[in-house]
Amino acid sequence: MTFYTVKGITTYRFLKKHGLTRKEYKFIRENLEEAQAKLKRLNKALFSIHSLPQLKQTIEITRLTRKIYKITKKEPKRFYLGEKFFYYHLDSLVELSEKYAFLSAQPTRNSELERSLSETRWLLEELKKSIEKDLDQILSNDMDQLNFELDIAKHNIKKLNQSRFDDESRRLK
Repeated sequence: MTFYTVKGITTYRFLKKHGLTRKEYKFIRENLEEAQAKLKRLNKALFSIHSLPQLKQTIEITRLTRKIYKITKKEPKRFYLGEKFFYYHLDSLVELSEKYAFLSAQPTRNSELERSLSETRWLLEELKKSIEKDLDQILSNDMDQLNFELDIAKHNIKKLNQSRFDDESRRLK
């Protein structure tokens, strides 16, 4: 009984802190669970590619997708800012990575296969750029807030320097 009471209070505080209803949080949590499964598939596919040039791209894609997932898990309200990532880009990325890993592991290569692999590498790079934009969108409120704080700090420093200059000029007179 005590466990459920504490759990209820904790959940209520968490939802209140993030401005979510139980229904919204359940929806977000379900989508995050789906995303976690897709991220596991993505990592498995990406790390099964044994191409040195693809290693850098693989690491960057993995880093970006994990970052978006962790931010959204920590602050569920940001899910709505990253909907494009969860509904479109992640699905495409997983499918392309799995197909690329499968085709690149084939022992025989012909010109059509090489062309397909090259096109897939290009598409993965474009998707990586889209994911970077998704991360920027998720972090946009933080960047706006930081810029606002920077403007205030600059204004205060300018004001402080101006008052010091005025004080020195009064002493000299």
